[in-house]
Amino acid sequence: MNIDMAPSITLVVLVAVLVATGVYLLLERSLSRVIIGIALIGNGVNVLMLVAGGSAGGPPILGESAPEDMSDPLPQAMVLTAIVITLGMTAFLLAMAYRSWQLNGHDEVQDDLEDRRIARRAARDELSERVTDDSGATLAEDAASTRDETARGEDEHARAGHHPAAIGADDEEAKP
Repeated sequence: MNIDMAPSITLVVLVAVLVATGVYLLLERSLSRVIIGIALIGNGVNVLMLVAGGSAGGPPILGESAPEDMSDPLPQAMVLTAIVITLGMTAFLLAMAYRSWQLNGHDEVQDDLEDRRIARRAARDELSERVTDDSGATLAEDAASTRDETARGEDEHARAGHHPAAIGADDEEAKP
């Protein structure tokens, strides 16, 4: 029996749409969209592995069908493993998004401190020629308008049991 190994164009388009939509959502700042993006990418890769496994055949049990007519069980096992891994990662991201919502009232990922340092250095003209971004705002305006969730007083950090924040070499205005 000759098995047709050509993939269905419908399934290939489905893989492309799932992965492309997942990557688009993964680039968003909202953790709920990141979770949906991870799930879509995971499902797209699972369909891709099943498509790459070839067409369905007989069960891979000796005596049930001829060896050349049996389907390959490896892609199915890999997809089951990928489903479990995606489920675990989704559960972790859901817990992280819920904790972010509890702490901040939203699940948007904020800029990290290094991004803010770069914006301040750019505002002091210590970086390259780029002055504005796509929105037309200068880097100094972006740095001033960005909310810093980590900015709390030193005494409040000490009461909470935290170590004092490390100050970078370019953070002259933050030094006491």
